[in-house]
Amino acid sequence: MKFCEKCGNLLIAEKKGGKLRYVCRKCGYVSHGKKVVTTSISEKVEEIEEKIPVISEKDMLKEFPKTKIICPECENNEACWFMQQTRSGDEPPTRFYCCTKCGHKWREY
Repeated sequence: MKFCEKCGNLLIAEKKGGKLRYVCRKCGYVSHGKKVVTTSISEKVEEIEEKIPVISEKDMLKEFPKTKIICPECENNEACWFMQQTRSGDEPPTRFYCCTKCGHKWREY
């Protein structure tokens, strides 16, 4: 990186008349007679078509982990669960449950 001798701003490589030179965009200073080095960065981005799986409610019982917890409706002792951040980042996540017997859904903060 090169800096302007007048104002200290960063010099930018510019091509004019087939020659490269350093130019200050703040004060207009032009650096003559110095070797100009340029760098370019390129990246090829490939678009990947990703399919997001959608889980139906009946398949939810197969996909989510199960835990031992009492259902408030039927008193079954097993439910599927998942966690989601529903409040600010410094609060704990909310746990959602679904009873494996009656399908009742509830949450625990």
